[in-house]
Amino acid sequence: MAMNDTRTWLIAYDIASPKRLGRVHRYVKSVAAPAQYSLYVATETTRGIETIRDELATRIDPREDDVRIYCLPKRTRIIHYGRRSLPEGLLLVQANPHEAAWRILNAG
Repeated sequence: MAMNDTRTWLIAYDIASPKRLGRVHRYVKSVAAPAQYSLYVATETTRGIETIRDELATRIDPREDDVRIYCLPKRTRIIHYGRRSLPEGLLLVQANPHEAAWRILNAG
């Protein structure tokens, strides 16, 4: 994958300490969109996701915490059941189905 190729990534975490959880949560929500509790979606280049990975590594204890970053295929189909995954009035949309770029739009 080229360093400037933009892809969609899932970031998931399970943090043992409430103090570290707060640090990780604040950071991840600043760089990615929430999908569920402790699960976020980021649209980033390889270089961008490496920066996020490195920043997360400074905020966790690798003996107790678990952080995972998954690269989604370019043509990912998302099926949703149950409660809304984003707050009321926000939509996660893909501008072009042939690209990995996602945007959060205000539906109101």
